[in-house]
Amino acid sequence: MTQSAAPIFDWTAPLGLPEFQAIADEDFKPAFELGFAEHDAEIDAIAKNPAAPDFDNTMVALELAGDKLSRVSSLFWNRAGTDTNDAIQALEREIAPQMSRHYSKIAMNRDLFARVDELYRNRHDLGLTEEQDRLLERIWKSFIKSGAGLDPEGQARLAEIGEKLAGLGARFGQNVLADEKDWLLLLDDGADLDGLSDDLRAAMAAVAEELGHKGKFAVTLSRSIIEPFLTSSARRDLREQAFRAWTARGANGGETDNSALISEIIALRTEKAELLGYESYAALKLDNTMAKTPDAVEALLGDVWTRAVERAEADKLDLAGLIGEEGGNHDVAAWDWRYYAERLKARKFDFSEAELKPYLSLDKMIDACFDVAHRLFGITMIPRPDIKGPHPDARVFEVKDRNGAPLATFVADYFARPSKRSGAWMSGMQSQHKLPMPDGSLGEKPIITNVMNFAKPAAGQQALLSLDDARTLFHEFGHALHGMLSDVTYPSLSGTSVSRDFVELPSQLFEHWLTVPEILEKHARHCKTGEPIPRALLDKVLSAQTFDAGFGAVEFTASALVDMAWHTGGAKADPATFEAETLKKLGLPVAIVMRHASPHFLHVFAGEGYSAGYYSYMWSEVLDADAFAAFEETGDPFNPEMAEKLRANIYSAGGSRDPAELYKAFRGRMPDPTAMLEKRGLA
Repeated sequence: MTQSAAPIFDWTAPLGLPEFQAIADEDFKPAFELGFAEHDAEIDAIAKNPAAPDFDNTMVALELAGDKLSRVSSLFWNRAGTDTNDAIQALEREIAPQMSRHYSKIAMNRDLFARVDELYRNRHDLGLTEEQDRLLERIWKSFIKSGAGLDPEGQARLAEIGEKLAGLGARFGQNVLADEKDWLLLLDDGADLDGLSDDLRAAMAAVAEELGHKGKFAVTLSRSIIEPFLTSSARRDLREQAFRAWTARGANGGETDNSALISEIIALRTEKAELLGYESYAALKLDNTMAKTPDAVEALLGDVWTRAVERAEADKLDLAGLIGEEGGNHDVAAWDWRYYAERLKARKFDFSEAELKPYLSLDKMIDACFDVAHRLFGITMIPRPDIKGPHPDARVFEVKDRNGAPLATFVADYFARPSKRSGAWMSGMQSQHKLPMPDGSLGEKPIITNVMNFAKPAAGQQALLSLDDARTLFHEFGHALHGMLSDVTYPSLSGTSVSRDFVELPSQLFEHWLTVPEILEKHARHCKTGEPIPRALLDKVLSAQTFDAGFGAVEFTASALVDMAWHTGGAKADPATFEAETLKKLGLPVAIVMRHASPHFLHVFAGEGYSAGYYSYMWSEVLDADAFAAFEETGDPFNPEMAEKLRANIYSAGGSRDPAELYKAFRGRMPDPTAMLEKRGLA
């Protein structure tokens, strides 16, 4: 091992973490080189093993191979996503295609596949456990989808496509980050800030000072700034300016424009699907999901779309009426919707987001997340401020199970910064499993991260969240629980290693406990007085949950439908025209835009994870609404019997069984979509 690579592989800090501060940017390249080389040697040894293939010498050996590459990858992609710079971005552009090339070579190793294929063909005679059978099936299918069954020419082309897609995805994400980082609207005190709450002004001032503009107030394209600004700014001209910049990310012309990348990505994905024998890329991606086919997805989305548009058009009339009452002589534009919807909500329910936010401080909402996890699953989250995380803002927690035994390590990085990509996500630095390790130990505990982009408050101030921010916090912690509570044998089946339209169930389900009254009554406390949220305000918040439901459903479903359109119709020469024509056919209301327009649709184009899969949030929403209804039916949102079923069959089971079987084991039946439509106010 080279000296420069050592800090990346020596995870000897407390709780099994690496010494993050000892890892320099220049350490990553030699560490990747070592990781690739070691993994190549391990794969070669498995493929050329003279012994007949059996589960241990092939499947278990594959599961344990590549440890060094996994470690450097987890650390590198964390830094690339949360604290990037020119050097990291340059290496990302180099490493992304190299990773694709590396795994393509493994998938197309004929000797290796022959061993896996022999086991798969004889699997019924091997005496496998249910989990072993599931692992073998998933690995065999992954080989097939990676081109193991193609001729050499087809394999070479598929590998080339994968390598190109990896590079294009990295560039796509970097372009969006560049547009977000480069745009800034600096405001002065006074009329520029009309309508803005004190906490938003403080956050904007803190960002401006951090960027070298002390005394100014900065609007950035981070959701934690831009959305509350669009919701509360009384300056229509400034709202329009900010909104246009926000929705133009990735479509500004020049070096950061993503239009040509989208065309190339779609063409390559279409060719990939054809090579593998699928009628479309969507059919390829949906083959191993709960939905199974594009038709099933479009049936769900189409029903919701019709209801959502009808609701949104009715709501638009109310907004137009409010504009007229206030003396406005303009139509409802896209940069008006959030502002007037918030004013209408204040009128209808007699409260505003500004009134609620002082009760939703970040630290109290973190406590609320941990409290729910303890009530449901018995786990305890212990802050470890003595342990340094990957960034000075990152927090480290020791996680213990109900019996006090170590369960996991949790790393949370909550605040926005220019070097961090937008959005919120969970990832695993280390997956849980129970296989024997080279040092004689048994298995590994999960190390799970949550990353968010909340506005960082000024020194000495508390970060205050909107209700949507608090839901995001709960959502990502639900993903984290899926990783931390994992209890399987094999790493490839651990935690969130489930089908794309099942992976959002644990996260979206966990959101429901945010608005359980006893949780808000305990944790929603005023940031200055410490007083609990008044019951009258709590009742208003709960009664307003489906307000403006049409808007939220339209902006999401439009994105999901466009994602499916991209991946069912073949290559597209002009992305902007295709998107516009698709939205016109759908009948998108003119005052609402897609939640993620194609040029900055990171879920779909910055990688293949959610490509032809953005619908999965709504598919999972059918599951989560029905699952929470199971608790409601008992009269106890923390019913111990249901919580134990939930842990055993959803949060701990990973990909060890078919998701439909897991859901039925928890609920006793398949889900009913009625609960989802009621939750969204669309029933």
